[in-house]
Amino acid sequence: MIAHAAMVRDMVNQYKKTSKNTEYCVRVTANDGQFGEDALKQFQDNEKSIPTVLTTSQKLSTGVDARNVRNIVLMRPVNQIIEFKQIAGRGTRTFDGKYYFTIYDFVDAYQRFLDPEWDGEPVEPVPPEICSMCNQSPCICEKPEPIPCPVCGLLSCICINEPRPPYKKVKVKLNNGKELTIKHTTQTMFWDARGKPITSEEFLNNLFGEIPNLFKSEAELRELWSNPVTRKTLLEKLGAAGYGSEELDALKKIIDAENSDLFDVLEYVFNSEIKPITRAERVAAAEAAIFTLMNDKQKEFIAFVLSKYIETGEGELDQNKLPVLLASMFQSQADGIAELGGDPVKIRNLFIEFQEHLYKPA
Repeated sequence: MIAHAAMVRDMVNQYKKTSKNTEYCVRVTANDGQFGEDALKQFQDNEKSIPTVLTTSQKLSTGVDARNVRNIVLMRPVNQIIEFKQIAGRGTRTFDGKYYFTIYDFVDAYQRFLDPEWDGEPVEPVPPEICSMCNQSPCICEKPEPIPCPVCGLLSCICINEPRPPYKKVKVKLNNGKELTIKHTTQTMFWDARGKPITSEEFLNNLFGEIPNLFKSEAELRELWSNPVTRKTLLEKLGAAGYGSEELDALKKIIDAENSDLFDVLEYVFNSEIKPITRAERVAAAEAAIFTLMNDKQKEFIAFVLSKYIETGEGELDQNKLPVLLASMFQSQADGIAELGGDPVKIRNLFIEFQEHLYKPA
């Protein structure tokens, strides 16, 4: 079990995306001595975010008061109901802003320990109220006068009978003096390369400082983004700099551009005068140029690709998605190639070339 805890720790640290810190996940077992004890104390300190995940064999089953535990993962057999309840008890500690915890049970322990006499009858969950400022839950206001919303921190919640916008927008100033409009939210968390939590403003300034290493102008960004090969290279460079898919998705959220192409988001960070448009607006503006000189079958296929792009995002335009898109629209990839003329090279070129029109300036 102790060796398994080490293996899980190594896998979590290998595949984590939200932090670069090598102690994001640590093992705490009887074999880890003082290092394990120190890591556990750090984990129990709610002012610290590292370590974020602990793996163990049995050491954390009882007697550990970590009030902000939000997830418990069971990966070994639990043979006694007392032990099961003690493990679950690690998550029942109360903490500011914590309203539930989740147990991921890979060993079906809950089925063996269903006990109505112990647990009582199941209670139907009560849907939480929604904060009218940030459109998030829970809202715990019980008084008519304004008190801070536990989610957004603003002095106004659903208990006030006034129409409110879904969230408040604020402006942040970048180091070069430019201003970006973002959502006022404390829910989106960012981390620097050392695993330290940073604000949205710090995240944007760090990204803006990295941009000159990636592209020098809007025209260069557009040229790189218009081709799936160079776009993939740019995304890999962003990932290596600490801006992977999760960070970039969060960036879309804070500038209220979840339905926009990541190109428009990066362009907005580079030049705040250019507001992001939605993917649907981008397609509508480029359709006439895209479909010029295509035959009917090609138009039908590219229209299908664009519908997926609008629905899901720029990931649908990666070359690796071409076989999947062909198989999705036709019976199989081979059928798709046959329907579109039988020449895979020409189909690949069609897939690449239409994207140049998609990203041309309006």
